[in-house]
Amino acid sequence: MAMLPNALKRGDTIGVIAPSSPPNVKNMQQAILFFDQLGLQIKFGKHVEKVHGYLAGTDDERLEDLHEMFADESISGIFCAGGGYGTGRIADRIDYDLIRKNPKVFWGYSDITYLHTAFRQKTGLTTFHGPMLASDIGKDNFHHASREAFDQLFEPQTIVYDQDVTALEVLAEGEASGEIVGGNLSLLVNSLGSPYELDTKGKLLFIEDIDEEPYRIDSFLSQLKNAGKLEDASGVIVGDFNNAVAKKEPSLSFQQVLDDYFSNLNKPVISGFKIGHCQPHYAIPFGTKSTLSSENKQLTINPGVK
Repeated sequence: MAMLPNALKRGDTIGVIAPSSPPNVKNMQQAILFFDQLGLQIKFGKHVEKVHGYLAGTDDERLEDLHEMFADESISGIFCAGGGYGTGRIADRIDYDLIRKNPKVFWGYSDITYLHTAFRQKTGLTTFHGPMLASDIGKDNFHHASREAFDQLFEPQTIVYDQDVTALEVLAEGEASGEIVGGNLSLLVNSLGSPYELDTKGKLLFIEDIDEEPYRIDSFLSQLKNAGKLEDASGVIVGDFNNAVAKKEPSLSFQQVLDDYFSNLNKPVISGFKIGHCQPHYAIPFGTKSTLSSENKQLTINPGVK
């Protein structure tokens, strides 16, 4: 059963952590103004600017920031500064009981996929797949529609994503309901065979990625298929696959790869959702009841806060 965090209120303090790679500090600092405009205060994790090779600090340091933000009663929500690589390294050391006892808004995407899955499957916490400070919010091209998606944190809102938002394409017909799970495709594959392997049984599987050639996306989908994840899912939501182009010819196109894996599935599959490494980037909650319908070309998502 989903555990919804409390909605944020103007004046609340949010925590910012970097559980993956070192964030662009300039972009991260420029994002402060955005949260000021939302009426939120920011407390940065003590290690958020650390650099340890391709990691934002050692495993101990990144884990400490994560735990401290959940334990701190003055913090109402936790936002990730950026992605990259590193969350899988700390998943087995996280105090999930601490998270279960202190449910809060948790927000991020890309490498944060590993934490979305681990938190939900270990605690039931509903989390948010959305744009991050250094990766998106602090950049000059941050889209107004991406900004509006933060409104869902301040009061329960049902999200309706249809053709009026962006053009959508039906890859397989049908209608299905279930919790939305998933995230970055390469991270989902990375979880297979681990204690944090994604459970798609009766769920709506969401996938997105960036800078992956069609043959790589093909290999990821093949692995998910062979692991039973596509068969188990009640439907599939295809988000943004930024720069999914072949560097060498001949090659199948990205669209051909999608058709190969999804066109004959006996369940709804719709692509074109601007969710992922893109602008605008529409934020959505993971773990709440949702419905995907090919007839209406529509995704309806229950609120992610209470």
